[in-house]
Amino acid sequence: MTSRQEIVEHVREIATEETGLPVEELTPDLDLRNVESVDSVKVLRVVARIERDYDIEVSDEQVFAFTTVSDVADAVLAALRTADPAP
Repeated sequence: MTSRQEIVEHVREIATEETGLPVEELTPDLDLRNVESVDSVKVLRVVARIERDYDIEVSDEQVFAFTTVSDVADAVLAALRTADPAP
């Protein structure tokens, strides 16, 4: 299974590509709602890529609740655990 840290780094890479923010500024706990260049369309593109990369589906409620990269990583990890529960 993919570790939370690996997911955080992957989400940061995707978010950097989609938002244009330098990866150094895109810390796991940065509140994306307060970043002027990040709008809902960019967040949706990030989520769409993550869903495709991890073959998961994130609910609309979760998407609109995301404020940080950590929030996204936690949702991905939860979805992966649900899809492949431990024995």
